[in-house]
Amino acid sequence: MRKALRWLLALVVLIGTVSTAGAATAAEPKAVDIKDRLLSIPGMSLIEEKPYTGYRFFVLNYTQPVDHRHPSKGTFQQRITVLHKDVNRPTVFYTGGYNVSTNPSRREPTQIVDGNQVSMEYRYFTPSRPAPADWSKLDIWQAASDQHRIFKALKPLYSRNWISTGGSKGGMTATYYERFYPRDMDGVVAYVAPNDVVNKEDSAYDRFFARVGTDECRDKLNGVQREALVRRAPLEKKYAAYAAENGYTFDTIGSLDRAYEAVVLDYVWGFWQYSTLADCADIPADAKNATDDAIWGSVDAISGFSAYTDQGLETYTPYYYQAGTQLGAPTIHFPHIEKKYIRYGYQPPRNFVPRSIPMKFEPWAMRDVDTWVRHNARHMLFVYGENDPWGAERFRLGHGARDSYVLTAPGMNHGANVAGLVPDQKARATARILDWAGVAPAKVQENPSAARPLATFDARLDQRDVEREPALRP
Repeated sequence: MRKALRWLLALVVLIGTVSTAGAATAAEPKAVDIKDRLLSIPGMSLIEEKPYTGYRFFVLNYTQPVDHRHPSKGTFQQRITVLHKDVNRPTVFYTGGYNVSTNPSRREPTQIVDGNQVSMEYRYFTPSRPAPADWSKLDIWQAASDQHRIFKALKPLYSRNWISTGGSKGGMTATYYERFYPRDMDGVVAYVAPNDVVNKEDSAYDRFFARVGTDECRDKLNGVQREALVRRAPLEKKYAAYAAENGYTFDTIGSLDRAYEAVVLDYVWGFWQYSTLADCADIPADAKNATDDAIWGSVDAISGFSAYTDQGLETYTPYYYQAGTQLGAPTIHFPHIEKKYIRYGYQPPRNFVPRSIPMKFEPWAMRDVDTWVRHNARHMLFVYGENDPWGAERFRLGHGARDSYVLTAPGMNHGANVAGLVPDQKARATARILDWAGVAPAKVQENPSAARPLATFDARLDQRDVEREPALRP
């Protein structure tokens, strides 16, 4: 009898336990969808969601102050995108320094760490531009503060380690962000980032063009560039017809003649920025005996005759404004071209910005960043291409730098990346990125040479080719 009672009592307790557990399970809140979590952030709104296998991809607007020093003086909508994988993975914060792409893509560090990616459109690139636009609020500190606010808003959701990255002007942007907010990121990967410390001292570029590639390739490029100026009269007639046909105008730069010379003088720079030594085979070998169409075609393919039209310049007004106020811009010489053929030389950024926008250069801005990087860089990786003109003036590290590196990919152009480094540097760089992101496998911690990207390469998602920007822009 006692055994029966004990058995019955145990059965009641067991049933009660099961019932309680079931009730608890039923009472647990349903997991909140990532879209809802993003949209619960104050100031965040959805533009659209696009599908991609293995991810959620959102195009969003985020409300930002026009002036971070005086937040009450107006706001604007800044476009960002989120490539969501998992809140338990690290996050890469990317910007190209220009417009943001609204299609899913994964930058190299995102593939390496197999993480999420937040991408930011740089302020004042449309549609992320205040209306009316107070151009004095377009500077590197304000842009870094944009990133800081986005990071602060998203960090509670994406709580694992963060790595900032960007290429070219985006690499500059990632560096400036680190300079002003060094406690936000766990690491920085800055690709092909120019560093024009003294705007009036550009001899490094002249030395670069005197030795890049081979004698044969340089001679071919120099020959076409010179011939385009020798044949200025007939080719400008062609240019005028081309402009009329496409509705192009030249009010900002001042004249078709100025625009023509600017395009031609970009030719050699543009080749090395976007092409490789192997592409020299496509350059007319005997420029003096080439047809006008051959000269025109080669210059147009590399420099783009639409670049310095009003229509070509309009999108990039924010860049030229920054180049003429803080970033600086290169000036190079052309010893292979007689002075009689060059009327304007490399024109300053002021010539590419409407005169209605005031500009004043701040020579201390880049000196400050350069000094900070030399003495305070921590967990920073700079990657340059051996044949990229923009790498002639680059970031360098001083005695104060810690766990930071400047590496050069042999033979690569403005699209240089970690994958293009020599094998031991590639493995070392990959290992450091994994470590900074907090996802380095044990075998990599023991042996950095074993480091590999954690995510499989996806040809559609992992875009590695440098995006060609007409005209002289990083």
